[in-house]
Amino acid sequence: MSQNRPAVFRGRHFEDLIIILCVRWYLRYSLSYRDLEERMAERGLSVDHVTIWRWVPRYAPILNQRLRRERRHPNRSCDTIDFMLSPQRDLTAAKLFLGLALSGSGGVRPRVVNVDGHPAYARAIAERQQSGELGRRCHCRPSP
Repeated sequence: MSQNRPAVFRGRHFEDLIIILCVRWYLRYSLSYRDLEERMAERGLSVDHVTIWRWVPRYAPILNQRLRRERRHPNRSCDTIDFMLSPQRDLTAAKLFLGLALSGSGGVRPRVVNVDGHPAYARAIAERQQSGELGRRCHCRPSP
């Protein structure tokens, strides 16, 4: 059986699924190592909390890497990513808001920017397109 196991799990006493389950539950839910030991005991498995403590730093980065690979790639379409309240609604405020919203998008250039009907946003987006911060095909979609 140990020959068919992935290399990362070879030499481990417990099955791969038990190790992954414990590490995932520890990372996802606010459970302690002793809570996990208790949960495994309820399922008829005797797993010491120190064993789980050793598994977490060993397997958490591997789980993270595999999950990130499976994540859906963005299609440059976002829900509301930001909003800003300001005393003035003018071109300067629109530029500031757009700059803040785009800096938090992780470098993804949007294809459509949905804004309310204020005309300052269209001018701010046009200026960002001319400067090259937004793509030429990006367009402003006003929505009430």
